[in-house]
Amino acid sequence: MEIKSYLNTQKQLVESAFEEFFPLAEGEFKAHIEAMRYSLLAGGKRIRPILCIAAAQAVSEIEVANKNILPVACALECIHTYSLVHDDLPAMDNDALRRGKATTHVAYGEAEAILAGDGLLTWAFDLLSNPQYNGLDADKKLRITHCIARAAGSFGMVGGQTLDITNENSTFPFETLQSIHRSKTGALITASVVTGAIAANASPKQIAALEQYGNHIGLAFQIVDDLLNVTATTKQLGKAAGSDVELGKATYPAFFGIDKTRELAEKTVEDAKNCLTDFDEKALPLRLLADYIYTRSH
Repeated sequence: MEIKSYLNTQKQLVESAFEEFFPLAEGEFKAHIEAMRYSLLAGGKRIRPILCIAAAQAVSEIEVANKNILPVACALECIHTYSLVHDDLPAMDNDALRRGKATTHVAYGEAEAILAGDGLLTWAFDLLSNPQYNGLDADKKLRITHCIARAAGSFGMVGGQTLDITNENSTFPFETLQSIHRSKTGALITASVVTGAIAANASPKQIAALEQYGNHIGLAFQIVDDLLNVTATTKQLGKAAGSDVELGKATYPAFFGIDKTRELAEKTVEDAKNCLTDFDEKALPLRLLADYIYTRSH
């Protein structure tokens, strides 16, 4: 299996699902939905929904293009995109470029960007709970919704973002940096893996192993982001390069330097793959995704 081909195939699957699930920009809420669609359909790697699909593939022969998996995968990307829209706002990181395009507040105004983010967040839970989209039984819906809500909220992504902002231009211990990374980025990545497994009827032992895998690749993803922010160009990233230094953010390169950070990222990826020892060849996409997270250039 070639990882780029796999990513492209799964990305197309997710994009098609968005077109099926997401409302059209029409009617009295046309302008609001247009801003939501602009944010969501602006591109991106779709790593979180692809991880959800790959985790489901790892534990089951289930057909992923069905009502059990794709609404969950799309909901995860809606939440991720909302976080980017709000993260780019002037009160946060004040970025003008995202995924190679003008950020939502630049394109539509600050108020509409806030509301577009709010709309994407709440639409995610519509996807998770609405039987029109989601064919999971009530118990799985509840478990998945709780997992995602916890990962996205005050003890996950939102909490990590709060720590990130409040600790700008300050000195704090490495443990705080780890907490920021595991919460701000890692929590939703872990939830992506776990919820895919739940939707595909994984056993408790499988879910526990995949949760550990998710914890490691979530941390690795943010470590590599730290590296790319100081080593890649704005054109490569599709957003402003060097912004971490300008904002006074604490990062792995700031603590360890570039070479040591690369070593730590590679070790974290190997730790992730070691969590898959008891899985067969159906988990190959998860193994390849871990390597991709380390070697990606944007």
